[in-house]
Amino acid sequence: MTAMGPALIDAENRTAFVTGAAGGIGRACVQMLLSSGANVIAADQSPLPDSDDKLLAVSLDVAKEEDVSSALAQGHETFGSLDYIIHAAGIVGKGPIDEVTLEDWHKVVDTNLTSAFLVLKHGFALLGKPGGAAVLFGSSNASNGGSHLSGPAYASAKAALINLNRYCAKEWAAQGVRINVVSPGPTDTPMLDRLSTQEHDQLKAALPLGRYATAEECAATALFLCSDHAASITGTNVNISSGLVME
Repeated sequence: MTAMGPALIDAENRTAFVTGAAGGIGRACVQMLLSSGANVIAADQSPLPDSDDKLLAVSLDVAKEEDVSSALAQGHETFGSLDYIIHAAGIVGKGPIDEVTLEDWHKVVDTNLTSAFLVLKHGFALLGKPGGAAVLFGSSNASNGGSHLSGPAYASAKAALINLNRYCAKEWAAQGVRINVVSPGPTDTPMLDRLSTQEHDQLKAALPLGRYATAEECAATALFLCSDHAASITGTNVNISSGLVME
């Protein structure tokens, strides 16, 4: 322990599986985990950095069961264990509802919700017991209903994610495995690049703190929830929204 207090997480000899690893929050999670000593299975559909002795880059479509099970098995075989699952993969949609096609609805729901089911289904068998931990990334849209900027499928999928979290928290508790949700509001990542300057101004004006969250703040919260500091926290939804959602 230093004068600053205990480290956020001691991940030496631990292994983490991170989806959405090429995105803003996922990339921050990967970097923080590596800095904390973890082995990291970095999974994304987009190109990833080359692997090294602490980092295994795997390509997958998180909505395809074979991809998910194969990536988890490959990572477990490479590092010999699985201690943390951080599911940061996701996509936004757009509204209004009468302009959303059924194809778009399924794509958004599958990428944000079905993917979580698949990662948890196949990851749970590999997680260390007791002591394993999982973190899902939700959204403030799950609490406030969202808007046309992200669409109805996104808000619905992220709301369902919170109850999936509760379900697994109860089912896994007896085996000493914890799971929680981190729900960011508007966050300074490439996902917001789709917005116009006017939309950015309007969105920031709606935030009591007047600023976007950062990918690093979201990643740090995920690592805290995986750590021994959070040993009594499970089934919880942590809101990081600059005051947009107050609970």
